[in-house]
Amino acid sequence: MSTEPVSGGIPVHPTFPSDRLRHNPDGPVLLVGGYGTVGTELARLASPSWPLLLTGRSEQRGGALAAELDDATARRWDLADPEPFTAAVRAVVGVVNDPDDRVLRAAVRAGVPYVDVTRWTARLQRAATLAALLRPTAPVLLSSAWMGGVTSLVAAALADRLGGAERIETAIRWDLADRAGADSVEFMDRLGLDYEVVQDGRRRSVVPLSRPRTVRIGDAPTLVAGIDTPEQFTLPLTLGTTTAATRIGFSSRSSTTALLAARHAGFFRWGRGDRWEPARRALLYSPGEGGTALLRTDVTSGGRTLTATVEDRAGQARLTAVGALLALRRALGTDGAPPPAGVAFPEQTPRPGRVLEDLAALGVTVTVTAADGARGGEAAA
Repeated sequence: MSTEPVSGGIPVHPTFPSDRLRHNPDGPVLLVGGYGTVGTELARLASPSWPLLLTGRSEQRGGALAAELDDATARRWDLADPEPFTAAVRAVVGVVNDPDDRVLRAAVRAGVPYVDVTRWTARLQRAATLAALLRPTAPVLLSSAWMGGVTSLVAAALADRLGGAERIETAIRWDLADRAGADSVEFMDRLGLDYEVVQDGRRRSVVPLSRPRTVRIGDAPTLVAGIDTPEQFTLPLTLGTTTAATRIGFSSRSSTTALLAARHAGFFRWGRGDRWEPARRALLYSPGEGGTALLRTDVTSGGRTLTATVEDRAGQARLTAVGALLALRRALGTDGAPPPAGVAFPEQTPRPGRVLEDLAALGVTVTVTAADGARGGEAAA
């Protein structure tokens, strides 16, 4: 028999802080991590539509951003600090890692719409399970697919045009000149861990950075290899996809080749401890001053293939913020459709035919081409 305390019929873990959120439909949107690299971009996109409450570990840093926005305030909420946090808000967006699901628990307990864009696959699976057990009364939108769910939204748009999605393959070109927050590369710090994919209708375990190939992404031939991302878990469940694959490569082919060489040498397995963290981060994380976010998604159904090339010249942080903004609109029902009931993923949009239009309105270029009978023009490396 469980001895876990219960509040309002919802289990409360005894070791977690007693955060007290309250749902106020006229209150601000709470951005947890609201002045990090992606949080800052999201705050600027969301500010014209809602009042904002920005939180993080440094109230002073948040205050500087809040001062430049129309209706925003900043407070300190350090998720590693057990001090309880209290606020009345209309929605919560997690733009920072929430390793103990602290923000998720607080939002669900309060019946506040919740969006998260920061979870790698294992943490998304745990969050979906936890949220389902807590029986949310407000939307819980787990939008941690690549770029805040943009890849899943684009896949849903193409699947809608084709009438299905047997195969969905995404290739990402990571611009080494772009800005990137430290949290954005944590998923790449897991390159020593095998992960599961669905291939030809069967689940199988694969090694990170395996299955390399060269893919033309826009005008750029890019060497890419497999990486663990949440959409490879969700798309087979939501769209009935029998093959889902996501691959990534750097804008510099030599950098991708060095990454593959490190994998072949076993570095990401024997170098997983704290001692080797600086070396791993030096290999994976070198933020620049600004670059272009560029990716390609191929969706195949019934022998037909549609290819979407997605480009945001403002960079990957802003494209992730665009995904988060669309997720927030979905959770609040301000996108023209009723909000989802309970736990949902971005590709479950009731408006797939409007996705590309919504992205274009936010400055994202999406070019769709048809390649009937082909596999999106991929060539073996």
